[in-house]
Amino acid sequence: MKTFFASWNLRHLLLLGVRFLYLVVGLFFYALGIIITIKANIGYSPWDVFHVGIVNNTGLSLGIISILVGLVILVIVTLLKEKLGLGSIFNMVLIGLFIDIFFPHIPVMMNPVIGTIMLIAGLFIIALGSYFYIKSAFGAGPRDNLMVVLARKTKLPIGFCRCIIELLVTIIGWILGGMVGFGTVISVIAIGICVQIVFRLFRFDVTSVKHETLGDTYAEIKKVFLRKEV
Repeated sequence: MKTFFASWNLRHLLLLGVRFLYLVVGLFFYALGIIITIKANIGYSPWDVFHVGIVNNTGLSLGIISILVGLVILVIVTLLKEKLGLGSIFNMVLIGLFIDIFFPHIPVMMNPVIGTIMLIAGLFIIALGSYFYIKSAFGAGPRDNLMVVLARKTKLPIGFCRCIIELLVTIIGWILGGMVGFGTVISVIAIGICVQIVFRLFRFDVTSVKHETLGDTYAEIKKVFLRKEV
């Protein structure tokens, strides 16, 4: 029985490790995609309009603003009884860290044609990050949680709630000085298409994923490390 339980623990530990790797890799690609879409310089995606607008008025780095905004959202959704996962916290922290690490190393595009190509490439990279991140099944990010909470509280369709949130953050970000341009429109329209293409390429059915809460993940880790031999 000792051999069986040792083998069981090892398999589950490896599974957890692979899922955690998916999470980190996904968040890296997601952050890289965000940087590329910003550096395309033809208009930012809604949340990045908001983040850059705050950066322009605070002097803080884009990564720090991303983390702080995520933290505020996590507090709000927690107060509204939304369950969080490990991925919610890692999303908030790692994307901001990755942005600050790699943001200075990617040049700004001055040619709108090249910028458009760069923007679309960035959206595909974000879609790739979404694939790995969602596949890890560690829970949704702060901004997705906000969308879910709004839909749950208002009983409105989740797509409509996403549109409302993104329109609001775009307007606020634009007032604060964030760049709104035709790249913003492309981002809103094309991100869903890019995600669909990437998911089909990997034959990934997003509806098959059951996300874990923090309690679920803790229970899984406890089961692996504290499982008693018989």
